[in-house]
Amino acid sequence: MCYVGKELNEECAVFGIWGHANAAKLTYYGLHSMQHRGQEGAGIAVTDGKHIYDHKGLGLVNDVFDHEKLENLSKGYAAIGHVRYSTQGGNSYANVQPLVFRSQKDSLSIAHNGNLVNAHKLKGELEERGSIFQTTSDTEVIAHLIKRDYADSFMESLKHALSVIKGAYALTMLTEHQLIAALDPNGLRPLSLGRLGDAWVVASETCAFDLIGATYVRDVNPGEIVMINNEGMRSEFFTNHTQPAICSMEYIYFSRPDSNIQGINVHAARKNLGKMLAQEAPVEADVVTGVPDSSISAAIGYAEATGIPYELGMIKNRYVGRTFIQPSQELREQGVKMKLSPVRAIIKGKRVVMVDDSIVRGTTSRRIVNMMREAGATEVHVRISSPPITHPCFYGIDTSTSSELIAATHSVEEIRKEIGADSLVYLSVDGLMKAIGRDPALKNCGQCLACFTGKYPTEIYPDTVLPHEKELLV
Repeated sequence: MCYVGKELNEECAVFGIWGHANAAKLTYYGLHSMQHRGQEGAGIAVTDGKHIYDHKGLGLVNDVFDHEKLENLSKGYAAIGHVRYSTQGGNSYANVQPLVFRSQKDSLSIAHNGNLVNAHKLKGELEERGSIFQTTSDTEVIAHLIKRDYADSFMESLKHALSVIKGAYALTMLTEHQLIAALDPNGLRPLSLGRLGDAWVVASETCAFDLIGATYVRDVNPGEIVMINNEGMRSEFFTNHTQPAICSMEYIYFSRPDSNIQGINVHAARKNLGKMLAQEAPVEADVVTGVPDSSISAAIGYAEATGIPYELGMIKNRYVGRTFIQPSQELREQGVKMKLSPVRAIIKGKRVVMVDDSIVRGTTSRRIVNMMREAGATEVHVRISSPPITHPCFYGIDTSTSSELIAATHSVEEIRKEIGADSLVYLSVDGLMKAIGRDPALKNCGQCLACFTGKYPTEIYPDTVLPHEKELLV
């Protein structure tokens, strides 16, 4: 199995709503708006105040839910939902979220976006104390920690659990009587709070609010727990040791252009990345084009800053699945052509600036450059709207080990030769920070840059497992 197109994959998205008669259907629409964050599993859990009901399955949101299944969940006035990208070897029904844990006393459903860096250690300790795990998901570790704590209240148990886990987590949790949202002390993954009439809504991206007609209220803060029930919303912090460091790839690649993160519109941020890239790496050319879809905004910014016309030099085929069997090198090359097609009339005989958001392993970039040359481009100048990715992500993005990251083992000139470009320039780290509106001179810059700098905002333990390796440990 081989992935075609982009080489980075987000883990998932979460959604939650409290106090609405159509909670399940609104959750369905919210998940649909965030389908780009996970295409291989989806689920919804609801409460009617007495019981938690759920349905989940493998596939897209439309594949998992139909009218009948949503009607079966319609009794709930509150819900949480999840879409998931399964990492290599782990496309398992058991790992599809939300996970539901039932006991004689009460029930708890959890949906999680992120990755815990100490999950392996915690799981071993819990197993020694008698816990039996049914999944390879970090989410189950969180549930066991909550249930095994002997504090006087659920909230104290939750606070203790969140103080123990380390890494990235944006959580939505549902009991029979309340909806809870929580964010790790670094705020590595996005999570926002909104209103829909009298109902409260939480979501990984604000584009979900737009679809269902909700109004954005604010972002959930790092280290914050938001509790919503029939009495209203309240919040408190489970730690005073917070240092905001949201994943910079949310701005560069993952989030939808119409979403806002910490008050910054993603499309505007990407245009600024392209403009900064134009300042740092101008080149004489005839047209600028972007690799669909996430690089188009940066390409427009580059074109505006240089005065070189922006053209739609590549078209994305919307009807090709993310993965398909490719038993030979010849078919692997054909896979990119199935997903991306050059517009020959636009690029033939032209010097082309090809803007992309990142290079991970280099294989996709090489195929796209070759494709543009075959379509008649006389020169292909590659401009990347992020710095070189030299370190793996331990917080929920499916990147490779350092040995598989081309920028970790090759110089920029070596990468240029490898992908066959006439020139190759990456955006600098300082340029990235300035373009997104953060001051690189500040010690606390508010973004995680670990995949570019190797400086991780949390401790990385000797037994920390990369996200794509976890589900192989079965």
